[in-house]
Amino acid sequence: MTPALPVIDMASLFERSYAAGHREVADEIARACRTHGFFYLIGHGVGPEVLAALEAESRAFFGRPPDEKLRIAMARAGRAWRGYFPVGGELTSGRPDLKEGVYFGTELAADHPRVRAGLPMHGANIWPGTPGGLRPAVEAYMSATTRAAAALMRGVSLSLGLDADYFERTYTREPTVLFRIFHYPARGPEGIDWDGAWGVGEHTDYGLLTLLAQDRNGGLQVRGPDGWIEGPPIEGTLVCNIGDMLERLTRGRYKSTPHRVLNLSGRDRLSFPLFFDPDFLAPMRPLPVAVVSGWGARTGATDRWDGENVHLFEGTYGDYLLGKVAKVFPALRTAEKLAS
Repeated sequence: MTPALPVIDMASLFERSYAAGHREVADEIARACRTHGFFYLIGHGVGPEVLAALEAESRAFFGRPPDEKLRIAMARAGRAWRGYFPVGGELTSGRPDLKEGVYFGTELAADHPRVRAGLPMHGANIWPGTPGGLRPAVEAYMSATTRAAAALMRGVSLSLGLDADYFERTYTREPTVLFRIFHYPARGPEGIDWDGAWGVGEHTDYGLLTLLAQDRNGGLQVRGPDGWIEGPPIEGTLVCNIGDMLERLTRGRYKSTPHRVLNLSGRDRLSFPLFFDPDFLAPMRPLPVAVVSGWGARTGATDRWDGENVHLFEGTYGDYLLGKVAKVFPALRTAEKLAS
């Protein structure tokens, strides 16, 4: 069956010097970003053994008793915003998601300048204290997927008529890299309404690119030009989608696409999104007008799921990210303010 979303082979983008396949891949990226804002990737360099180890260790972690998982609850990580949250602990559009998860990010030591400065979402990950291989599995996957995302951004640059390293020079020299493991139970705790509720409700991602691995159980849905379409798992691929700040930086040429998750498989579902986003401190100024002239920036009325307009935002990526995260974890945001 031919997938509804395009499949792009990004292997040539790992070549730093210009390769013959770069232009063709860049054109495919441009078409995908102008239509669905979602596409599958092959040639991404994330080995099947890396994903297999991550899935096995993740299932082992989520199979632990609740009190063991809560030993690495997000509240314990402070400003770093890392760790575990239970089913219903994350909100989308004000409603609890029917998933649990663990948050990770770039590992930074206590003496890193940004950690010393107290920047939110910077610091060390927290790990289960019991024996197991979750840490090496997560770190191997994050390393491989971050490398793929950086290479893919070179293709995005070329797709916009820029040189391959434009985003690296201007927005991602020190990228914000965040990683999540999400577990969508087939059914879960008592006291939660599981009928007609979403694993994750309709939303868009915040930054530049999301690279997603998903298990065999499916559930991802993407809002296409003619309605919602399925984004089923395809073995050996990652799913890529673009986020709000890429829409803003391109003045609406590339538009972040709403998506959601409904686990109807009758089995527990795992997904592994890695977010490759701008430097936390980078001002989110759009690309030069000359680059996007004639594209018609979408700066007027919006039909976004949340009624907001990303083109009116002014500030750094960190400003945007914290404003969004405050709505996802309001209690944690309140605690962070009290601690500051």
